[in-house]
Amino acid sequence: MPGPGEFELIREYFTSRFQTGSRSGTADNGVELGIGDDCALLNPPVGKTLATSVDTLVADVHFPANADPYRIASRALRVNLSDLAAMNAEPLWFTLALTLPHSDPAWLEPFARGLAETAHAFGITLVGGDTTKGPLSITIQVTGACARPLRRDGASAGDIIYVSNQLGAAAAALPVVLGDVAVSPRQQQQAETAYYAPEPQFAVARAVEGYASAALDISDGLLADLGHICDASQLGADLNLDQLPIAALAQSLQAGAALETALTGGDDYQLCFTVPARHRDAVQALQLPITPIGHLREEPGIRCQWNGKPWQPRGTGYQHF
Repeated sequence: MPGPGEFELIREYFTSRFQTGSRSGTADNGVELGIGDDCALLNPPVGKTLATSVDTLVADVHFPANADPYRIASRALRVNLSDLAAMNAEPLWFTLALTLPHSDPAWLEPFARGLAETAHAFGITLVGGDTTKGPLSITIQVTGACARPLRRDGASAGDIIYVSNQLGAAAAALPVVLGDVAVSPRQQQQAETAYYAPEPQFAVARAVEGYASAALDISDGLLADLGHICDASQLGADLNLDQLPIAALAQSLQAGAALETALTGGDDYQLCFTVPARHRDAVQALQLPITPIGHLREEPGIRCQWNGKPWQPRGTGYQHF
């Protein structure tokens, strides 16, 4: 029996879960007209700057094709929301371009449910998109609003480098998620949470907005992503790897490679940000789950030190091509 057609698919699985906007323009969240027309009609918040970002996730590249569709949806939206968090932007709207090999209700129902529940948790709503037939891929564009955006190009030499929470859990989790490594039930649950449900760091970004000079989210690995701040701000960095907060999951699953995993593994979606030294005490007083791991300098390049000696990583981070 064939699955639903394009418009039936949209109505049944997405419009029904994101009933925002109307032709009278009375809906909340600035949505004058949402799903169902050629374009969405949106009213930007007064006095704020719009921030928008788009990511594509391809089956068996960015997630296992045979994974739970609910978790696929959660991961797809969360990794996009992380870009808004990095810019200190409040989530508003998103669009979805979904390419499917088949219109399968058994896959679509949990996917749509996972997307809707994740969107509800973060206060963002679906306002449009596209569906087509082809190899499974998910493209999400998110839009948010910010009063004080955090950019990559505002850092200065001497600024302190911070990261939020711990690093390395998602990269260590990947072999578990793929079924290549057998672990305890507790580690299995930790691995699946780390990989499929990364937590966008909105609270940290809001807390440090008055102190941070630059910021981004860690998606391709700390070394690679910190390099983007250095490039944008025309600086270099010194990292003290003794201070790097390594996730317990990485330490238990990666053993001797945990440091490398935390430094270059990627998929953490934690915040990396810089703070002028004069704000050190104020930032520490916030009692956030953050760790200072080094500082920026005038000379280009990133130098790593471990136990007082130079340390050279084997890689630099995830490569898209």
